Amino acid sequence: MSLQSFGFFGFLLVVAVVYLHLPQRLQSVFLLGASWVFYALAMPAMLPVTVAVAVFTYLCGRGMTAREGAHETAFLRIGVGGLLAILAFFKYNGAFAADGGWQAVAMPLGISFYTFAAISYLIDAARGDCEVETSFIDFALFLNFFATVTQGPICRAGALLPQFKAEHRFDAARTVQALRLLALGLFKLVAVSDVLGLLVDEVFPHYGSYGGPMLVLAAVFYTFQLYFNFSGYSEVARAVGLLLGLTLPENFKTPFFATNFSGFWSRWHISFSSWLQDYLFMPLAWADVSGVTHGRLTRLPAEVCVFTVFFVSGFWHGNTLPFVVWGLLQACYRLGEELLHRRLGKPKKKAPARVQWAKRAGVFVLWCVSMVFFRVGSSPAAAPLTVGDAFRYLGGCFLNWAPARFAAELYAAASNGFYANAIMVAAYYAFTVLVLALAFYLDARRAFAFKNKPAEICLAKEKHHWAVYYALVIALLIGYIMQSGGFGSSGFGMYAGF
Repeated sequence: MSLQSFGFFGFLLVVAVVYLHLPQRLQSVFLLGASWVFYALAMPAMLPVTVAVAVFTYLCGRGMTAREGAHETAFLRIGVGGLLAILAFFKYNGAFAADGGWQAVAMPLGISFYTFAAISYLIDAARGDCEVETSFIDFALFLNFFATVTQGPICRAGALLPQFKAEHRFDAARTVQALRLLALGLFKLVAVSDVLGLLVDEVFPHYGSYGGPMLVLAAVFYTFQLYFNFSGYSEVARAVGLLLGLTLPENFKTPFFATNFSGFWSRWHISFSSWLQDYLFMPLAWADVSGVTHGRLTRLPAEVCVFTVFFVSGFWHGNTLPFVVWGLLQACYRLGEELLHRRLGKPKKKAPARVQWAKRAGVFVLWCVSMVFFRVGSSPAAAPLTVGDAFRYLGGCFLNWAPARFAAELYAAASNGFYANAIMVAAYYAFTVLVLALAFYLDARRAFAFKNKPAEICLAKEKHHWAVYYALVIALLIGYIMQSGGFGSSGFGMYAGF
């Protein structure tokens, strides 16, 4: 039951109607039960793991309040160390299963997201940034809330836990905002990401059969596919939260309009990048390393901290070498940018428009290059690709640029991935151009006209907002039809398995 399936819409309607009419004392209990039902429908064998993580983290938190001083620190270390060990086991046991003589254990849906949320809770509680939660029901709901458990955003306990203790009732204005955001998120998921994926999934496994222009197009399409899939999912999750009276954090703010990688990462997967900033980069930057370096260094150089953060982000995304290369590329981009700033000076805030757009184009091209490694790392186990494939793919982008071959490959890729009919192939590309134009028009308006205010507010402020709503819904319905009735066939989204 994915968030874009008809089954989920029915599930959400029942949950919202019941939840908003229950007495306050029963609302969290009901929502937790609904969240566990949602998870059990997706991956029943792994529901005990999610519950066990919640129990373990809850007990560590309570242990921190029962003891002080060294005992409090011990519970913090046990909690954080145990959570990292659980995450590492499920993410990497498959890499050693063949040699170790045991059968690989599947990774629970969304374990990277709810373990990171659990770690942040323990650290925030130890720092005094949030209270240790005394109610197991509310705490388990914080980790297992069905809108965020499989794909985020990674929520902070100090922001979300107090909301579960408040009473929530139907609010017409809030519901309208939720429906706007739901339409936008589903449009991105179904009409943009899933439709682009029809071509991407045809080209990447057979990249050796295609010339340079088609490989470049598929890499760009995959970059858009990943962005609109994950940002669309995040907006659907936020819409679900609004419908129930809960405010969830924004996860994307028009990253492709950033002029440097620092700005890009402040707009891309915000809940994850801010987690790395608060719980990895800052502790590394402020750590006293004089004992380890015998007094030669007191603090780690900022470059080492930045490199470590992006290297870890590669391992977080996957246990294969392509993800490590992806993380290394992000580190190189970010460090290269800093070195350029040191040598040439900080760029002017009000540079000419042509300079700003040239910088955006440069960031986008470099990001697309890294996305080739990301897509190779995400290849299915039945048809795995390697780092060597990624380099060969990039090398192939410079070969066979004959226009006639490109035209033939455009037709072949769409007919194999979508529908083997000339009219339908033309319709596929026409629809793709239209939905991408609408999606980037809305992103551009949000970035420049509305200064990156929340998406639902930007939609409401559009001069012809009703025309936009109709366009989103019509494109969404066509997107469903183009996938041949495979409602929910894309599972839980491209990030659900991370």
